Amino acid sequence: MTDYDRDPLIIESGEGIILKDIDGNEYLDGYSSLWLNVHGHRKAEINTAIKEQLDQIAHSTLLGAANVPAIQLAKKLIEIAPSKLQRVFYSDSGATSVEIAVKMAYQYWQNIGQTNKKKFVTLSNGYHGDTVGAISVGDIDLYHRVYGALMFESFKAPFPLMYRNVYADQEGAIVRDEALKSLREIFEAHHNEIAGITLEPIIQGAGGMNVMPKGYLKGVEQLCREFNILLIIDEVATGFGRTGKMFAVEHEEVQPDIMTVAKGITGGYLPIAATLTTEEVYEAFYGEYEEFKTFFHGHSFTGNQLGCAAALANLKLFEKEQIVEQAAQKAVFIEQKLKQLWNLPHVGDVRQAGLMCGIELVKEKETAEPFPWQHRMAYRATLEMRKRGMLTRPLGDVVVFMPPLAATEEQITHMLEIMKEAIIYTTEMSYQA
Repeated sequence: MTDYDRDPLIIESGEGIILKDIDGNEYLDGYSSLWLNVHGHRKAEINTAIKEQLDQIAHSTLLGAANVPAIQLAKKLIEIAPSKLQRVFYSDSGATSVEIAVKMAYQYWQNIGQTNKKKFVTLSNGYHGDTVGAISVGDIDLYHRVYGALMFESFKAPFPLMYRNVYADQEGAIVRDEALKSLREIFEAHHNEIAGITLEPIIQGAGGMNVMPKGYLKGVEQLCREFNILLIIDEVATGFGRTGKMFAVEHEEVQPDIMTVAKGITGGYLPIAATLTTEEVYEAFYGEYEEFKTFFHGHSFTGNQLGCAAALANLKLFEKEQIVEQAAQKAVFIEQKLKQLWNLPHVGDVRQAGLMCGIELVKEKETAEPFPWQHRMAYRATLEMRKRGMLTRPLGDVVVFMPPLAATEEQITHMLEIMKEAIIYTTEMSYQA
C-alpha cells in the first residue's frame, strides 16, 4: 500500500488495448490486465452477450439446479479441451479451480479405496493461486513462507530451470533429463502415498516466466502413468491461446487427468473458472447418497449466467477471428522483436512462450549477478514504462510482457520500444546514482 500511496493509478475506462485513468492519461495494456484480457476492452460481441443475458436472468444457483449458459459452456469446453476431459466443475477464480482440483484428486483415491494416496508433488517456483490449498501445492517462498503453519506439506520436485544452470545446453536436454530423474526418484519412493502432481504447462507464470525444455511436460505425463499418479495441469494463465495453442498441453499432446482454467475463459470480462476432469474421476464420485461419495464443494456464484454468456461469446470470437492462429503468428513476430532487448547490458535473459514473455534484469550480464533485491529494478522500470504510456508488472526482477491477443503488430512494436527505453533509462540511472 505504500507503493500505491506513492504512485496511485485509478483506471476509469478502456477501449481496445488502451486503458485510461481518471486524469485522462492513456496506457497500452502490456500485461492484459493481469494476464487475462484477450480481445481488448469493450469488445462489442461480449458486451452484447452480457446485456442479452441480463434480460433473461443475472444469476441462479447450480446447487440442485442448472442453467442454460452453464450447460452450453460446459459442452463447449469439453469440445475444445484435451479429449480425455469430459466433465466440468465451475468456480470463480484460478485459485479456487486449483483448490477444487486438489480436493477432487484427494477424494478420488479415497472413494476408490486407495486411502494412503494423500500427498501432492509440486515444482520449485510453481504458483497456483493464493488460497491455502493452492499455496500448499505451490513453491514461491516470498509469497508462501508467512503462511507455513497453515499449509499442508507437499513433495517439491525441481523445475528444469535453464537460466543460471551450468549444465544448460541450447536445447535443455541435460536439464530436462536431470529434472525428470529427480521426479522419478520421488515417485519411486512415494508413489503409494502420492495423489497427484500440480504444474503449469510449458511456462511458469508468477515464478518468473520460466520456460520448460522441450519434452519435459511429456516426460512428466509418462511418469504419472507409470506410477499411477494423477496429472493436474494448471492452465489458468496459459490457456485460451496465450502460448499459441488453445491450451499449452497441446504443444506436447499431453492428456491431463484434471485441468484448471480461468482468466481468458471470459475474454477477461468476468470471474468464471472451471476444473475439468475425466469420466473415470467423475465416476468415482457418482453414487447414491448413502454411499458418501459426494464432492462437498461449492461457490455461491458457480456457473453464473452472465459469466458463462461472456465465455460463450468469447469462444465464438476465437473461432470467428481465428484467435489461436493469430496468436501463434504474433508469437513469432514478438520473438523477432524481443531480440533488440538481448543486447542491453542489464538484460540477463529473455524468456517466451507464445505471448507470455519475461525479461530478467541483472546487475552483471556475464555472470548473471542479480541486482540487490532492495533496488527493485524491474519495479522501477515498470514505473518508467507507465510514464511513457504502458502498463505492466514485475515478478521480482523479471519484467512481464503479456499483451492482449488482439494487440496489433504495430502496438506490440510500440510497447516493446517503450519497454526498451524504460529499461535503459532505469538501469543507467541506477549506475549514475
